[in-house]
This record gives sequence, C-alpha cells and structure tokens, in this order.
Amino acid sequence: MMITSKFRVDGIAISLSFLCALHCLFVPSFIILAPSFLSISFNNEFIHYLILLLAVPISLFALSIGYKAHKNLSMVVIGFLGLSILLFALFYGNILFGETGEKGLTLLGSIAVVLAHFRNLKVCKELDCECHDSSV
Repeated sequence: MMITSKFRVDGIAISLSFLCALHCLFVPSFIILAPSFLSISFNNEFIHYLILLLAVPISLFALSIGYKAHKNLSMVVIGFLGLSILLFALFYGNILFGETGEKGLTLLGSIAVVLAHFRNLKVCKELDCECHDSSV
C-alpha cells in the first residue's frame, strides 16, 4: 500500500502545482467576468494559502521518499527551490514586485515543483525501483 501511495503522492503534488499556476493565471479573469456577488465573496488569498498548505507537506513527503529510494539530490533541491519560490511569492511577491511579479514567481515556483516531481517519477520508472507498484 505504501508503495502505490508514494507513486500517487507525486501525482497529487504535480496536480497541486498545476492548480496553483492555473489559479494564479485565471482567477483574476474569473473575478472580472463573474457576477458581482461571486467576486465579493471570493477570497483569493485564502485559496493561495490553502493550496500551499496542501502542496508543501505533500511535495516534501514525496520528494523525501524519492530521495531515499534513488539517492538523487537534484530532484529534492529543485523541488525545495520551487516550494521556496512559491512561499516567497505568496508572502513577499506582491509587496516587492507587484501583482505581475507575484504571478511570475508563482509560475516559476510551480514549474520547478512539477519538474522535480515529474523527474522523480521518471527516475523511479527508469530504475524500476521498489518505491512504486509498476501496475499504477
């Protein structure tokens, strides 16, 4: 069970990173196009915090298990760098670089996290290691 769930954790982490990027790109347009009652009740910052609250521990868990199995530190470094960029963008991006800078940092961080998890999955399959079930 742990074997299969580890493989799925990378997929969940990739999905959360994509969700973060999509949220960053499309929510402003949605708010403009949505009826006014939806845009008033929609808390954009809460969504950022919620996504990162889920993404950070899941990513760290998946990357640490991948490192234990493959001993490939580059994936952990890229993933940690991506998560750090996402956190920096959330807390300081808008203050230091404005909304456009915050979006750019968020996209950069999301791409780094996705690449780290994608590479983790690819190495896992190439090595045919025991950290995942090959039927998944």
